[in-house]
Amino acid sequence: MSLSGSPFARIKKPLKSEMNVVPYIDVMLVLLVIFMVTAPMLTAGLTVDLPKVPTDPLAMTKNPPAVVSLKPDGLLLVRMDGAKDIEVTQDELRSKLTTAQQANAQFSVLINGDEKVPYGEVVKLMATLQSSGLTQVGLLTELPYTPKH
Repeated sequence: MSLSGSPFARIKKPLKSEMNVVPYIDVMLVLLVIFMVTAPMLTAGLTVDLPKVPTDPLAMTKNPPAVVSLKPDGLLLVRMDGAKDIEVTQDELRSKLTTAQQANAQFSVLINGDEKVPYGEVVKLMATLQSSGLTQVGLLTELPYTPKH
């Protein structure tokens, strides 16, 4: 009896030169599951007591906004219609801006708070303006300085 006719004879096939990617897919799926389980645990942050004051986003309009500047010493300045900054009290400020709001429904106010002014004071000013009927109140910011190469 010859070996080629034997049921236990090994059939010679050409070798595959392709890479078997099944183990790599298994490893990738295990890593994906590990990352999905551990990612929620990695969120960490700093607890900050932010002022609890309701605010609304500012919509941009064609009319120039009034700019209210808040200085570190508590001094309030207002600039309306491109005029010079005028020193005002909170009551005068509220009165001027409310009058301007009644004359123009699209009237908006931007607060220019000095960086040394406590955050809570700026938010209180915003809340005061909004409680006076001003619905479009926003903050002015400056871009950070980046040296040119």
